[in-house]
Amino acid sequence: MAGAKAMPYDVALARVVEQIPAPGALEGGCRYEPKWDGYRAIVSSSDDGARIWSRRGTDLTATFPEIAGAVAEQLAPGVVLDGELVVWESGRLAFEALQERMGRGPRTAAAAARARPASLAAFDVLAIADRDVRPEPFDVRRALLVELASSWRPPLNLSPVTDDVDEAREWFETYVAVGVEGLVVKGGAEPYRGGERSWLKVKHRSTVDVVCAAVTGSMSQPQEIVAGLPIDGDLRIVGRTTPLTPGARRRLVPLLRRPMGEHPWPARISPGTFGRFNARTAPIDLTLVEPFVVEVSADVAWSGKSWRHPLRLVRLRPEMDPDEVEPGDVAR
Repeated sequence: MAGAKAMPYDVALARVVEQIPAPGALEGGCRYEPKWDGYRAIVSSSDDGARIWSRRGTDLTATFPEIAGAVAEQLAPGVVLDGELVVWESGRLAFEALQERMGRGPRTAAAAARARPASLAAFDVLAIADRDVRPEPFDVRRALLVELASSWRPPLNLSPVTDDVDEAREWFETYVAVGVEGLVVKGGAEPYRGGERSWLKVKHRSTVDVVCAAVTGSMSQPQEIVAGLPIDGDLRIVGRTTPLTPGARRRLVPLLRRPMGEHPWPARISPGTFGRFNARTAPIDLTLVEPFVVEVSADVAWSGKSWRHPLRLVRLRPEMDPDEVEPGDVAR
């Protein structure tokens, strides 16, 4: 592989909205796409070969050799695509299979590619024949992408799009069963704005009961709830909430009591041990409390053992016994 090469363009970003936007909410009308549960990727083909970058510009070419090979074989030099790397297993998206790829050497990456192959769901084209097409409206770029994709074979795939809000609502409700997180919405007349949150995204969320057995911060000033679920006979840390509002803190404080007996969690955890805190690098001190039940809102990014994204506190459930909480209540 040739020496390191910088990612050619910054990726366009999306901001969260709570509801599916109306058809005329964006310039040129709304175009609705599935929000894949995978790794965002910029891929390019050149005379020097294929390249794959993460949204932050990390070179993933060696990590996903099956995608790099398909890009080199099926894309003409000078093409740059934006898309999502995904792994399908038993008809469902398997994000953990992508996580297992990271940090592998070329030999183990090749073995992982054979055992759990990835696919690319392409949803935008940024360059064709080295011509920057980002200034073109989305509808023009989409037509170019459809033409490019007419000859593709897996693992390269064209991500679907619709301008029919009723069809988008149907996708939103039905695709969650296979792990699709929600919808991304783009304006049909909008250019590709790298580094800007010009797109919209709406995530499918559900409410679930979890056990609050610790908080970050103090008893009098809790900052986040640390959530647990009984998994394999033990109460396991499965996530944390977004920072609590002042009102939520006031309601929570009267329920926080020191543990009455031996607590199942340590008072200090490593971000590497519990991945839900992986945005932090230093050890995290927990204020352990007597467990009680809270209801939270969660998206579909559930691995079977934890949530990758922060939870939202819905309400406190002190009337429930923590023994009533079941991991099977989590939507898959």
